Amino acid sequence: MTWLQLIHFTAGLLVLAEALNKLERTAPLRPGLKPRERATEWLKAVAWSLLALGGAGAVIAPALPFLPVQEPSTWLPYLLPAQTPTLPDVCVIVGFAVLIVRTRVKEG
Repeated sequence: MTWLQLIHFTAGLLVLAEALNKLERTAPLRPGLKPRERATEWLKAVAWSLLALGGAGAVIAPALPFLPVQEPSTWLPYLLPAQTPTLPDVCVIVGFAVLIVRTRVKEG
């Protein structure tokens, strides 16, 4: 595993953990919300869900080539990384990880 892949994996793990933490506290179906608050909660839930999927992809990507696949499937090519993470991939996920750490440090 290269340094770039290791950084990508580590940042993905941090983003996944924080996204799952935030998703647990998001409640777009909570009664009593005004339409604007409900829309905000839905957008937050969608955003953290996408970040959780991206983080999970970064975490599982190193193991995917070693998984046994018995038959060709239509969904597998979408999961397998076409290449090792590029510098832009790593920059994006590390950027989110830094924002998460910054928020945690700011909160004390």
